[in-house]
Amino acid sequence: MTILPTFAFETLGCKLNYAESSSIAKNLINAGFTKVDSDQSPEVLVVNTCSVTEDADGKCRNIIRKALRQNPETYVAVIGCYAQLKPDSIAAIPGVKMILGANEKFNLAEAILADRNNELLIIKNGAIKDVNAFFPSFSSGDRTRTFLKVQDGCNYFCSFCTIPLARGRSRSASIQDTLVEAEKAAATGAKEIVLTGVNIGDFGTQSNESLIELVKCLSNHLPQIRFRISSIEPNLLSDEIIDFVGSSNNFMPHFHIPLQSGDDEILRKMRRRYRRSEFESKVNSILKKLPDAAIGIDVITGFPGESDHHFHNTMDFLKDLPYAYLHVFTYSERPNTTALRIAEVVPMKIRQQRNSLLRIQSDKKKRSFYRSMLGRTAEVLWEEKGDDGLIQGYSTNYVRVIKSADSDLRNSISNVRLAELRSDGLVWAESIQ
Repeated sequence: MTILPTFAFETLGCKLNYAESSSIAKNLINAGFTKVDSDQSPEVLVVNTCSVTEDADGKCRNIIRKALRQNPETYVAVIGCYAQLKPDSIAAIPGVKMILGANEKFNLAEAILADRNNELLIIKNGAIKDVNAFFPSFSSGDRTRTFLKVQDGCNYFCSFCTIPLARGRSRSASIQDTLVEAEKAAATGAKEIVLTGVNIGDFGTQSNESLIELVKCLSNHLPQIRFRISSIEPNLLSDEIIDFVGSSNNFMPHFHIPLQSGDDEILRKMRRRYRRSEFESKVNSILKKLPDAAIGIDVITGFPGESDHHFHNTMDFLKDLPYAYLHVFTYSERPNTTALRIAEVVPMKIRQQRNSLLRIQSDKKKRSFYRSMLGRTAEVLWEEKGDDGLIQGYSTNYVRVIKSADSDLRNSISNVRLAELRSDGLVWAESIQ
């Protein structure tokens, strides 16, 4: 009997990548490979890449080079968005054996079995216009929470974004097939499932179904599971979805909505499909139905043409908006995006300064949100226990809480009283007798 190699994964980027890494790893195990940790000198190292920024590209290259320095004999296979967009950049790194693009990565096991004795570099990445299959995935390895891929690709072509070039057009499975995958995810023992994708609000467009239909079916089909909706475009977050979450027992009061800029002129240049008044109205609709909901927001600083006036419009808009936290990104020039045609480039130093200012505002908003929850009773899913006897977890509305625990409460849910906001930004919880 042939003994197949050991393998490990290094995954960068979004939760969608982590879900796909788990599924691809399962395929390798089913083919006879043995999974080990990346520090255990695997014979095959799979690097699942991200290419959302130049920094992400750099991290991918650094991981590949570090692995090959540590063990020049490692069979390095590079997959994912960076592999689809810039295979030549990866091929320039001596020692890489295989590069697989958006479609081809899901056939990694077969590709390695066919080519691992080949000394030549293998590059397989078809034209992105031909990428139209949907491959279901969910993350594994974390007993408390799993990320379920319900959608892939994007049809929006925002002027700063390479995702449609890296992942192709929007697509998803049917509701029935998605329910089957959700059952598998729940069977791992996780108490919470996060619905993830590139543009999940676009779910079901190929099959004349919709995200609200999926949400209702998941809620009914798996009433024992806590669900969260990951990042969703504001123009696709319907009142019907908000109303359903507001009345649901198992969809959490937590929304993450990309804004990107609080200035209408910049939003137009970004080719976003809403304006700030619509975004504000959406936030107010959520909080009217769910006053304690956590609202997270994505913002990009330093987009071409963003003047001090534009940036201060964003700062002022966000200052008055009742959100819980920000994810702040520094604009990065990406090849083949239309933003490169805008002449007014913002210096990197200014982009980073603006990033820092928004992060400060985010920290203040988060502390204010957490402080407003003090004295409340919260239902918390416990995740990890430290050597200090303290255990951490998340409330339904995404407050990060901590408490002392005599026993290991991981992957259990309990009601606690949120008592104190600590200096480290966590909320101290007290058990309810």
